[in-house]
Amino acid sequence: MFGKRGGSGAEFDLAKASKPASANELPTESIPDLPPSPGEAANHGMARFDPAPKITTPPPAMREKTEEYYDTKSSVFSALIDTIDLGQLARMDSEAAREEIRDIVSDIIQLKNLAMSISEQEDLLEDICNDVLGYGPLEPLLARDDIADIMINGARQSYIEVDGRVEKAGVRFRDNAQLMNICQRIVSQVGRRVDESSPICDARLPDGSRVNVIAPPLAIDGPALTIRKFKRDKLTLDQLVKFGSITPEGATILQIIGRVRCNVIISGGTGSGKTTLLNCLTRYIDETERIITCEDSAELQLQQPHVVRLETRPPNLEGEGEITMRDLVRNCLRMRPERIIVGEVRGPEVFDLLQAMNTGHDGSMGTIHSNSPRECLNRIESMIAMGGYNLPAKTVREIIVGSVDVIIQAARLRDGSRRITHITEVVGLEGDVITTQDLFIYKMQGEDANGRIIGQHMATGIGRPHFWDRARYFNEENRLAAALDASEVSAD
Repeated sequence: MFGKRGGSGAEFDLAKASKPASANELPTESIPDLPPSPGEAANHGMARFDPAPKITTPPPAMREKTEEYYDTKSSVFSALIDTIDLGQLARMDSEAAREEIRDIVSDIIQLKNLAMSISEQEDLLEDICNDVLGYGPLEPLLARDDIADIMINGARQSYIEVDGRVEKAGVRFRDNAQLMNICQRIVSQVGRRVDESSPICDARLPDGSRVNVIAPPLAIDGPALTIRKFKRDKLTLDQLVKFGSITPEGATILQIIGRVRCNVIISGGTGSGKTTLLNCLTRYIDETERIITCEDSAELQLQQPHVVRLETRPPNLEGEGEITMRDLVRNCLRMRPERIIVGEVRGPEVFDLLQAMNTGHDGSMGTIHSNSPRECLNRIESMIAMGGYNLPAKTVREIIVGSVDVIIQAARLRDGSRRITHITEVVGLEGDVITTQDLFIYKMQGEDANGRIIGQHMATGIGRPHFWDRARYFNEENRLAAALDASEVSAD
């Protein structure tokens, strides 16, 4: 059989099958190119906006496994590693390699006289193929489109978020060595590393899903792996309307904001759907515009043809060569951008983004962690101060007012649903205080018998937004007026 040492499955040494699996971890460089993960070219965090996403039936590999099953799997896996020729396997395409592994494992099961049902044997074959060629126990989790987050807390404990709720995942790894091996496979694909000298790493999967790894000695109980998954289907504002995250009139206002080149900050807490909303807004950018994105790990999936994607770089083993978000934002100003989109603003780079917004790059966007539009403005001031700028507070606020047009607030409610709670304009400065006005708000009114939050989106009655002249310049003033009027009527 092609790919085996010695040609026949009967020729491997069964005595070696009892060796601990941890002693047989595959080195990263010996593993063939990984097949693309499910959900390729998908959009980020989509399921988190759906208050009641469709939950698919877990695949067989997701069923709870017994200790006996894992012992059998370790024994078969050890025998497989002693039998298979990794050099030959690495030269095969993924489908051929998978078939080869299945044939060898089937031979091993027969030679070891293992008593297994057909479903158990199929589970074992699939699990071992995933271990060798893919992401091991993560594969069935990545295949489920209803999962928003995967949280692995060491080899024995795993959780997932489904429908806004966290539950046990029912999968486990052989040991921390296998988990660490899979973490290294993931981060090495984007040219990064995770080990004792660099125990924290941000990376991404081939479909763009965000990955964070923190390894020992910082993680005491074994490597901690967190994956924020992309959803297969790209979400649109129309779908957000269907899910109840915003009303049709509110979605129209957001479309106009994206279309007329307002400078936008999307604010929200962790997991509130900021990046998802940013992806939705960028759909309304004209295809003729040159867009440059700056991110720590590239997640945005823009559909326009003229997009340049930039990504930060961590330092090398000598502690040199780091490229920060601020470096990227500064450099992209020299690349003739029409819009600059910063995936997430965390520090002093906010000052460079504000400068870009204020110097001819209208329509730039970014996201910030904060819990309200007012807190968002305060955080911007704090992050500017982090950069060591010795500027008077009033000057900083004048820069903010001259740069930011609209703050869109996203929130995750206690029932797990996501809502756009504010569309707020930055109007001006009165004395030393930045003045804002809400165009659109979400008011909670209670909860139903199932614990779901009941609320209503409504316009605040502002006749003409501050960006009215900008909307008129783009011939969008009639649509904007209609959306605002309809919102007031529906609220009444």
